[in-house]
Amino acid sequence: MTSTRNTTTGNIATNKPAIAPRPSLLDYLGRLFFGIFALIMNGIGVFMEALQKRLGVQRMAYAFVLPNLLIFGIFVLFPMLLNFYYALTGGTNLFPQDRPFVGTRNLEQLFNCGSYLDPNTCQEDLFWRSIYNTVFFVFFQVSGMVFFSLVTALILNRDIRGRGFFRSIFFYPVLLSPVVVGLIWKWILQREGLLNAVVGAFDVEPFLFLINAQWSTFWVITVSIWALMGFYTLILLAGLQAIPATLYEAGQIDGTSEWASFRYITMPLLMPTMFVVLVLALIRAVQVFDQVFVLTGGGPGTATSYMVQYIYTTGFSNQVQQFGLASAASVVLGVSLLILTVIQLRLGRGSDAV
Repeated sequence: MTSTRNTTTGNIATNKPAIAPRPSLLDYLGRLFFGIFALIMNGIGVFMEALQKRLGVQRMAYAFVLPNLLIFGIFVLFPMLLNFYYALTGGTNLFPQDRPFVGTRNLEQLFNCGSYLDPNTCQEDLFWRSIYNTVFFVFFQVSGMVFFSLVTALILNRDIRGRGFFRSIFFYPVLLSPVVVGLIWKWILQREGLLNAVVGAFDVEPFLFLINAQWSTFWVITVSIWALMGFYTLILLAGLQAIPATLYEAGQIDGTSEWASFRYITMPLLMPTMFVVLVLALIRAVQVFDQVFVLTGGGPGTATSYMVQYIYTTGFSNQVQQFGLASAASVVLGVSLLILTVIQLRLGRGSDAV
């Protein structure tokens, strides 16, 4: 056998060819996966080329939009139309073909009131209590959301130490599930919770945060702002960073104060973004349900019972499931949201025109 000595290491090197390692099971599976993937992609390519020849380049956009339209039609449009049908039917049967047509009777039942300012005079008093609670919640929650989001965005837009860290901290609650948020704050606010444990260390009687009506309403609004503020802060922060810095530099040259810069430069240019935040916050606030349902269950009594919870309770939680009445209430909610959104968009266009 012929051998040579390696001059650097002193080892004997042979001329025998190296034996290649045998492929593992993972290698075979990888090759199989990529082979199947390549076959599928080639098939899609052939299909799309044939489709383009059939439709032409101009009409290919419809082919790409079609899957999204199918998903929208199946999971959004069809349930919405079915909800309208249920609102015009009665009975307790679930399937549409088993439900008798009653016309506008469900809507008449909802709006049958002696005085709309007094829920006790209404046939569906819980519906009107949920409306008043929702209006109160929306006003204070959206106002607080916009205010604190704007203040936070203005602070985070400055050149401060740890700015990236604080941006992440404020956005982190948005990543949590509303159910998780409700459970965490329920653990903090309940009678034997974390906050009362801290208060009890100073020999103070525990607070009944979730049993007292005023406290529960306050904390429902506070927790909602805490959980969602980071999302709207991020939108406003993007709007602030889109404002040209040269405008502020020109203001400083002219001796403009910070308040004047905020009033005459920041707010006018930020107003379109503010309207986007206002519309999104309003829609989200009117549809509040899961977080409040976990935190208070709508209580105490009906203090934190809102419109979506009334729809859920009427349609699914009561002993007699009134699907038609719940559908009629959801139609009222949807129409109200549509009207509010149109009004806000018109106001936004008016301010842009000015």
